Amino acid sequence: MANHKSAIKRTRQSEERRLRNKAHRTRVKSVVKVVRQALEEGKGDEAAKALALAAPVIGKAASKGVIHRRTASRKISRLARQVHASQNASA
Repeated sequence: MANHKSAIKRTRQSEERRLRNKAHRTRVKSVVKVVRQALEEGKGDEAAKALALAAPVIGKAASKGVIHRRTASRKISRLARQVHASQNASA
């Protein structure tokens, strides 16, 4: 356990950030899951709507430093590619 006042504060801040980052990461996983479930069920329109909601959530997580910006870009790109492929296949 920390003994110095500054170390105690640092521990407290780290714990707050850890919990906040965990919430952001969980939110990202949830929105990605919604898009993937819509794709598996063959609902291209729902997947496109879910992607429109997921992209800003992923982008915000990257801007907050929770995930790396390239990781966020890769996630959005892969989801978009899958959504567009499913829409082209059904059309």
